[in-house]
Amino acid sequence: MIRNFSDHAANERTFLAWVRTAIALIGFGFVVERFNLFLRASRSALSVPVAQLPNLRFGEEAGIGLIVLGLGIIAVATWRFLGTAKAIDDPQMHPGPGSRFDVALALLIFLLGCALAAYLVFNIGG
Repeated sequence: MIRNFSDHAANERTFLAWVRTAIALIGFGFVVERFNLFLRASRSALSVPVAQLPNLRFGEEAGIGLIVLGLGIIAVATWRFLGTAKAIDDPQMHPGPGSRFDVALALLIFLLGCALAAYLVFNIGG
């Protein structure tokens, strides 16, 4: 039997949840970047003059930003997984990692989502 098995299993589940979230962000970033390409193609097919197009570069940058954010989350999740696994087997008590990083990450994703929503409203609806 593995010592502290339930703690190690919980650590692994948490790690896999972070990886799953990162994969979703990477996929969403890819979709956002490709959707921006679709907007460009549909606007040119409808013969909208280029001078009337708002800045479509934001969609590309946001998509790439989401992909980079997803890759960063995988790196941080791996670092935290290994550190927690080491701390579980250590007989000394260790303070928890805190939640500042998690809250900052959630806020960053929320703000990026708001910016993407505004971008879509002004590019498709307007």
